[in-house]
Amino acid sequence: MMEIVLATNNRHKLREFQEILADRGITVVPLSNFPGYPQVEEDGRTFDENALKKAREIAAYTGRVTMADDSGLEVDFLDGAPGIFSARYAGEGSTDAVNNQKLLRELAGVDEESRGARFRCVIALVAPAGQERVVEGICRGRIAGELRGDSGFGYDPLFIDEHSGRTFAEMDAGQKNAISHRYRAIQALKAVLPDFLRAEERV
Repeated sequence: MMEIVLATNNRHKLREFQEILADRGITVVPLSNFPGYPQVEEDGRTFDENALKKAREIAAYTGRVTMADDSGLEVDFLDGAPGIFSARYAGEGSTDAVNNQKLLRELAGVDEESRGARFRCVIALVAPAGQERVVEGICRGRIAGELRGDSGFGYDPLFIDEHSGRTFAEMDAGQKNAISHRYRAIQALKAVLPDFLRAEERV
């Protein structure tokens, strides 16, 4: 059983990674298993930079293969915002509810055809010896005019999947995990994992 550390304190992300990677015999180890871990400042200009920075610093601290993701919502009408600032769109320490209300205000009066958006997830995989891979997953949709559904987290109650017409918050975990940006990024990760792990065994 291969263990990979996930550089996040977000229990929702941890659960999604654990569920989606379970079929590969990979145990996703939470960051909380490593007391005293560094608080990584996400000061990159892109999802890639933030994901790599987190994965590098936690891999160096734990001495374990580490993956980190940076993900967010990019709204067409807002020129890609909130983007890398998705978690703190309404300011530092913002809650999901406050961020969602700000997004609704920003799109007030915007017609449905102009409410296109995408969820984007970038995953960085880093080994202590220096091997690195970066993959990406994207899910297209549009922003609802009101909150819909009680599941999920973040912008899930506002993001309508373009194929099903339902928000992520109107889906159960299995339905969301079969189509989400994180699912697609993890599928890309699965494709590079065999070569990555074989290279690690040779180190």
